[in-house]
Order: sequence, then structure tokens, then C-alpha cells
Amino acid sequence: MALSSKSDKYVLGMDLGTTSVKVVLLETQSKEVTDSYSLPTRADSTSTVKHAKEQDLDKIIETLNRCVAALPREKLQNVIKIGVSGQMHGVMFWKATGCRWGRGDAGHMFWPKDTSRLITWQDGRCSTDFLHSLPRPDSHISVATGFGCATIFWYLRHRHEFLARFAVAGTVHDYVVAMLCGLDKCLMSTQNAASWGYFNTHSHQWNLDILKDTGFPVHLLPVPVQSGSPAGQSCSEWHGIPAHTPVGAALGDFQCSVYSCMIDRTDAVLNISTSAQLSFAMPDGFQPPKTPASSSPISYFPYFNGSYLAVAASLNGGNVMATFVEMLTGWMKELGMTDVSDSTIYSKLVKAALDQGGSDLEVRPTILGERHNTSCFGQVSNISASNLSLGHVTRALCCGIMGNVVSMMPPQTLLESGVKQIRGSGSALARNEVLRQEAEKVFTLPVLYGKDVDSAVGVAMIANDRM
Repeated sequence: MALSSKSDKYVLGMDLGTTSVKVVLLETQSKEVTDSYSLPTRADSTSTVKHAKEQDLDKIIETLNRCVAALPREKLQNVIKIGVSGQMHGVMFWKATGCRWGRGDAGHMFWPKDTSRLITWQDGRCSTDFLHSLPRPDSHISVATGFGCATIFWYLRHRHEFLARFAVAGTVHDYVVAMLCGLDKCLMSTQNAASWGYFNTHSHQWNLDILKDTGFPVHLLPVPVQSGSPAGQSCSEWHGIPAHTPVGAALGDFQCSVYSCMIDRTDAVLNISTSAQLSFAMPDGFQPPKTPASSSPISYFPYFNGSYLAVAASLNGGNVMATFVEMLTGWMKELGMTDVSDSTIYSKLVKAALDQGGSDLEVRPTILGERHNTSCFGQVSNISASNLSLGHVTRALCCGIMGNVVSMMPPQTLLESGVKQIRGSGSALARNEVLRQEAEKVFTLPVLYGKDVDSAVGVAMIANDRM
């Protein structure tokens, strides 16, 4: 850990991910990360809605407070900017107040008040038939289940009284920014707005005419702002961070992860956290096609200053390994063995796969489907008596995760786009050496890994560079 002086200034970067929260302190002059802390949220909640994926907001904010409180107090007092990123596509609702401020065990903080749960990007309540019944958006991005506007449409048709209880909607990281700044409305970056659907990235506007014609509650929609712009200033001291500290509009976790490690435009970025993405920068001046190809696995995500990233965004990444671990844990409990933690099982699986080296077992890991092919499922084939060890299965699973990403964006596509090397990021890739080995097998280009490359670091860098 680097020594600091009273004259050092810092940017606080915060990422509210699908399964964990991470915070970092970035020294403004050296642009080095001096401190970081992360914790799992364990916020998943049960729901009466079929295929729903919801999270408890109280647990997410409690985890955020614990993470920030774990950073050095003397450095928090010298924070001059705050950047926030988080899981895209999801939606939550709140009333104009949204929180209450007070002093807790970890210092001055806020707690949620008059809010809904977070309906995450993994939510599956919007069936294919339901999505087909929605109006066609004026956007280059197709609408999928788990997208904020699709979820609001579902509530409009099935539980419209629920929407009447709230005045504002946004992502969970938009909510945090609004509460920190004391806003009675939600400001949403174009990155997050595009991830909701029914947003035109060229005009930077919601499809208001299309939505109004359906009775959609457009008053809930956030106010769009440019990605990288400030949202306001903190309305109160928070864990020692002074009031009136500039806070950036919340950004997409994927774009922030790319920003943390894409050094040159000829870099591609492979990010594997809960999900998985492979992306590269499109040329200056590129504009995506007005009508998306629904069967194409490649989308175009807004980045900064009107630029775009070509992205193969898979729903199946580190969550597949997590599901495998949960399955084994469940089996062990049924067999009466309950004293082994998930983390212990995970580390033993990785070691077994490293010892194995290779496997002729074949695993198609698309247990969550894909947005461009919602009907695909997982599959295991080429099973024999000699390839059923944990090492074989784990190795084949990691190979399948990488193979699925490559099937969406083949190496030849990267080469034809001028990509010269691939930079890896994301918690699952950092944690799992087997995934890194499989990545290096499937790509003919060099695969490089950085030390501080993730969304929390990226959003701190963006706040430092652009605010």
C-alpha cells in the first residue's frame, strides 16, 4: 500500500455488481489505486413472479456502506470526486425522498426508504411472446427481458397499481447517485439509458411518442445526460467524505471495465464477471444500424464522446461456475456433508482442472440462454467413463464458457477489425486460472492481464479524467 500525505487527493470509485460491491481509492496525480475493498451482497430475494430475479436493496446499500467504511478515514476526508458504476439493464423504483440520512456504526450514511426491490438484468418474467407484443423501439438495440423498460411494461400490464406507488425509476447505481446528491429526480447516463431499451443513442432521447401511445408511465423515466458528466454534488458528509463533493452520473459497469484496461484502440477486451463480454472499439464516426439484427450476437454499446463498442455480450460467464458450485453444494448437503464452503469447493475445482490439463468432455454452458437466442440451453456431450472426474468436468466447463464467447465473436472478426491483442478483466477471469488458460488457447492474439482492471477502478479513472 502506498504511503500518503495530507496533500494527496483521491477519487472514490464504487461498483454495485450483481453479486458484490467493490470500492477503490485512486490517487489523482499518480492515478494509482491505493486502497480497495469488496464484499458479497447476498441480496438475492425470492419472488412470487415466475422467472423473476430480484434483490433486496437494503442489503445492497448495507454492503456499500460497509465497504466505504473499510477504507482509510484520513483518505476519505481527502476525496474530491466520486464515480459510481453498476449492473446494467435492471430497474428499481422510489418515491421522491428515497432514503433517510443518519449516523450509524460506520459513520454518517443513508438507508433506503420508500423503495422497491431491484429487478435485475437476469430477470426472466418477460417471455418471448410478451416481448413480441411490445411496440417496436426507435433504437439500434433490441429489447430483452431484464431491460428496464420491458420490466416497466410488465408491471403496467400485470400490476399497474405497483407503479402508482412510486415517482422515480432508475438503476441501482442511479439511485445511489440520486441519494448522495439529494436529487428528487433520476439523472441517467446514455450508457444506462441504452441498456433499458426504447432509447435512441443518436438523438440522446427516449422514444417518448412510441411509449406515450401505449400508456407507458413516461413520468418515471430518468433524465438522460452524457456519459462522463457530473450529476451534482454530495448533499451531506458521507463516511468522512466532505459534503459538496462532485458526483458523476452513474455509468455502465461493462463500459467502466473496458475503460480500466483498454490502452489502445487496437485492444479488444475480454471481461468475465457474473456474465461475459468480448468487445473492441468501433472507428470514429461509426453509427450503428437503425434496425438491429435480432439474431446477431453482436451489439453496439455507447461508450464516450459519441463512440461505440462492438460487444458480444453473453449471459453465461462466472455465473455458470457459480451454478456448478451451488449444484455440488446441494448434492453434498443431501448426502449429509454440510461443513464445506462454496469458496473451498471453487478453489478445489480450479486445482483439479489445473491438474487435469485438458478434457475431451464437451460442455455447452448456455444454461441461461442468450439474448440473440433465447431458446438455447446447456448441453453435455461426449461423455465416457474416463472423463467424469471433477477435473475433467471443470476443465470442460471453462472451455465451454470461452467457446461460447468465441462463437459469438470469432477471432477472425477481431483480426479483420484491426485488433492486435486482448486484455482480460473481470472478477471471474482474475479468480480462475483455468478460464485464463482456455482464453489463451482459443485466441491467436496475445492475451494480457492487468493488475487493477475492473469496473470500480474504471469508474474512478473516468471521474478523474473527465469530470
